[in-house]
Amino acid sequence: MILHVKKNAPLQELRDFYQATSFTTDTHEVLVTSSSIKAFDEKHADFILFSQALSSDIQLASSEYLNTLREVKIGNEITIGGDSKNTLMITGPCSVESEEQIEMSAKYCVEQGVKVLRAGCYKPRTSPYTFQGLGQKGLILLARMRDKYGLKIITEAKDSTHIDEVIEYSDIIQIGAKAMYDHGILKACAKSRKPILLKRGFGSTLQEFVQSAEFILSGGNPNVILCERGIRTFETKTRFSLDLCGVAYLKEHTNLPIILDPSHAMGYSYGVADLARACVAMGIDGLLIETHPDPSVAKSDASQQLNFEQFDALHTSLKPIANAVGMQII
Repeated sequence: MILHVKKNAPLQELRDFYQATSFTTDTHEVLVTSSSIKAFDEKHADFILFSQALSSDIQLASSEYLNTLREVKIGNEITIGGDSKNTLMITGPCSVESEEQIEMSAKYCVEQGVKVLRAGCYKPRTSPYTFQGLGQKGLILLARMRDKYGLKIITEAKDSTHIDEVIEYSDIIQIGAKAMYDHGILKACAKSRKPILLKRGFGSTLQEFVQSAEFILSGGNPNVILCERGIRTFETKTRFSLDLCGVAYLKEHTNLPIILDPSHAMGYSYGVADLARACVAMGIDGLLIETHPDPSVAKSDASQQLNFEQFDALHTSLKPIANAVGMQII
């Protein structure tokens, strides 16, 4: 149950009574209890401005609670969700590998009119013997590209040991699929007001995915973006299976913007463009596409990254598809 309560209410008493989490808005306090609680006690009626019982612990993210899409601003220049009708293009390499490589990628973003550069600095690799990222050095290089080229930066937090650094340096904090359940990351992101891109774990249900978003929302950060990046199924010919059925569910039942990542879902560059076009046809709020100046020498996820020529062709093809469903590529 969600309770909006007056600012002069005995907040600690209410939190303890309902075993609730709480956060403050400009006008009131919000308490969120377990969805098993369906009504407030009448002795608290004088403090309650609004209450709503929901069917599951998808509560603050539910379209039953807010029946309009949440607006998320990335700096002062970029808006997704709300009434914007924007599909945000995000691109860049899987990892920051060198200053030369990330500068080539940043220049290319500017040439393409792409406003957000992605690249990992802390890489949650499956094998301990593969490239793990440049760490803070990579963050410094990304910040340099932002200052030099006017781009916004998104990069991933691998675990809670470096989440404060990622929050400090990035404009959008990415929580990767392998970190979706890392409560240290979730709680730190809840205290921030920066946009959070939360990726779905490849073995997670939609319920579990959105409940992870609830940790951030219930901590007071409303700027959450969901990212579908493929789930593990019985299929072995692709890296993962992109769950477009799940995206349809999220659009209908949640109030959060949705970005799709066909690069990680497919795992191979030949299929990324077709998947991306299918994604845009769903009227989504953004795309995350991996590009690299020379994918053949990439230190991570080489097989799924597009070269600049491939991305150029894809980017051009997406604009009429977006327009056909009432959206625009930005």
